[in-house]
Amino acid sequence: MNRSAGILLPISSLPSKYGIGNFGKSAYEFVDWLKEAGQSYWQILPLVPTSYGDSPYQSFSTYAGNPYFIDLDALVEEGVLTQEEVDASDFGDKADTIDYEKLYKERYPLLRKAYERSNISQNEEYSRYMQKNGWWLTDYALFMAVKARFNGVAWTEWAEDIKLRYGYAMEYYRTELYYDIEFHQYLQFTFYKQWMKLKEYANENGVLIIGDIPIYVAMDSADTWAHPEMFQLDKDNVPLAVAGCPPDGFSATGQLWGNPLYRWDYHEQTGYDWWMKRLSYCFKMYDVVRIDHFRGFDEYFSIPYGAETAINGHWEKGPGMKLFNKMREVLEHRDVVAEDLGYMTDTVRKLVYDSGFPNMKVLEFAFDSRDTGSASDYLPHNYTENCVAYTGTHDNETIIGWLDCITKEEKTMARDYLCDYRTAQKNLHWPMIALIMRSRANLSMVPMQDYLGLDNKARLNQPSTVGKNWKWRVTKEQLSEELKLQIRKLTKMYGRINWQWDDKLDA
Repeated sequence: MNRSAGILLPISSLPSKYGIGNFGKSAYEFVDWLKEAGQSYWQILPLVPTSYGDSPYQSFSTYAGNPYFIDLDALVEEGVLTQEEVDASDFGDKADTIDYEKLYKERYPLLRKAYERSNISQNEEYSRYMQKNGWWLTDYALFMAVKARFNGVAWTEWAEDIKLRYGYAMEYYRTELYYDIEFHQYLQFTFYKQWMKLKEYANENGVLIIGDIPIYVAMDSADTWAHPEMFQLDKDNVPLAVAGCPPDGFSATGQLWGNPLYRWDYHEQTGYDWWMKRLSYCFKMYDVVRIDHFRGFDEYFSIPYGAETAINGHWEKGPGMKLFNKMREVLEHRDVVAEDLGYMTDTVRKLVYDSGFPNMKVLEFAFDSRDTGSASDYLPHNYTENCVAYTGTHDNETIIGWLDCITKEEKTMARDYLCDYRTAQKNLHWPMIALIMRSRANLSMVPMQDYLGLDNKARLNQPSTVGKNWKWRVTKEQLSEELKLQIRKLTKMYGRINWQWDDKLDA
């Protein structure tokens, strides 16, 4: 990575008249806005379908795309939906938030109509897509169709024959649910076609996409159901232990994620084949991949299945560099960002160093009055070039929200570091952004909420909570010309401008 800058904004948070951000006109306009603001990167969150809690980190598949992101206007243009049908749907009336319940009730019936009118089985492009992606999509489509047949319950609660994938049961449901299966295949084909068109447009305009890959898959996913041998499950496919992280600044009882843990010995025996396929697919979807919870490859936190908190968990050894050496052998050089936040040890630091991947620095972690011993790692004057500097991430408070919540002592620490005692707190996000911009970090990333100076009402996620996350959206009015030019000025001042377009835009 050369010295550059980018903005973190999930697809779901884009402006849209259809209740959630999608691959429609607003997404293309945002690419133009990024280009004109001198940005080189657009960081998004996982594009996968969301399950309980609406989190993109708990999905029914590590490969599938979220049907909510399909552009309905494009389906109207194709003639498989009418504008009247789309306009008659109630996706919610708030431009700055997402109503997932209304989306679920309204979006899928529309998409089903589009499928039934598509004559998709006669589409040669669809046939080619299925030939290339059937290795994961046939399991996923069957999984989703069977899940609907069992009223949406987790696959661990299905009838035993299909839960354990007996041959006769698989054949029965493939026949019985043929059109439901094809519907989900149609959704993935449509999603993929629209996403790759948007990504191509971004790349043509000098904007690279940073995607996000969770280290774990969900227990209630096609991945776990189709490949139980890869995970720490018993003979009845019940987890022996689950994933999470120990108590930390986010939670006094730790975080109990509940994801199944990998059988790393099995993966090593197979030459990490599943991981190579997963990573290869991600690099087709994104230009750069941020690997979430990178420290889990050094050591992972194992929590007894059935525990109510993460307090009684313990650390186990992960695959370490063996996985990434295989990645270099199979995939050669790829651009990866290692999310190494949280509890750090010397062995984690060594893994990050040995991998050569840039790691993450979060400014909010730099001013901790508890003197945790790691705060200085996040002070911008200590950054190396091989890192990505953030004001905060999707899991953090906004900068303004954070300033409202930290102690008086921590505010003084931040003010002292900035040498700034006059700027009103409501405007202090600009000096904080300037800190990471002027650092040595090759890439600086700023969440859109921080550029807008929004408080915690715009926070995207609060770890260890359910029901209030992943809802915030930016409005068209907030993506103003004034803000774009201000970001551009700051980006150019600190030598991070996208030089590919700079002269043309200033001409």
